[in-house]
Amino acid sequence: MDIDIIIRTLPILLKGSIMTVELTVITLVLGTVLGILFALMRLSSNIVLSQISNFYTWIIRGTPMLLQLFFFYYGLPSVGIRLTPFQAAVIGLGLNSGAYMAEIIRGGILSIDKGQFEAAKALGFSYSETMRKIVLPQTFKVIIPPVGNEFITILKDTSLVSTIAMVELMRSAQQMYASTFKPIEIFATAAVLYLVMTTVFTTIFSIYEKKLSVY
Repeated sequence: MDIDIIIRTLPILLKGSIMTVELTVITLVLGTVLGILFALMRLSSNIVLSQISNFYTWIIRGTPMLLQLFFFYYGLPSVGIRLTPFQAAVIGLGLNSGAYMAEIIRGGILSIDKGQFEAAKALGFSYSETMRKIVLPQTFKVIIPPVGNEFITILKDTSLVSTIAMVELMRSAQQMYASTFKPIEIFATAAVLYLVMTTVFTTIFSIYEKKLSVY
């Protein structure tokens, strides 16, 4: 194994790792916002809103993420909509994450005791106040483990955006391989960086989960 190659390419791979983390965080934030919206729509008594949410989760979860990325980056230009690799990556990953977060959040909401909804109604709380002040805060404590798993999944799935020329860790590794022809050194280093990132964030979520479980 050529250590000099690893030392020479490590700064470039680290730069790609930073973009991977940034893309993951942006995706999770967007996915969480969409997840809350579509989870509430799915639980709504309005059949139209419920069916829209159901259709969204059905089509997103039922098709490969790679296909979705290709649709936004390669497909939309045919109808006059051109996105940068970063924009296509954020939209594709965000919409994909939103579908899974919607089901995670919906499950969390359904796990809350129905008596709390009835108590809030008796106190004169509106539906939005009940969700905002009572249900959602408890829901987020319940769903920390699956959200942590979703974060790790997104972090690894960002490697797919290398197929649309988005420069993150995987794309950086491919570029370094093309210039050095040292696959073992380059891809082994990239694998170590992925392992470091997943381990760090898994530990963070575990610590946060333990803190919440105290209460």
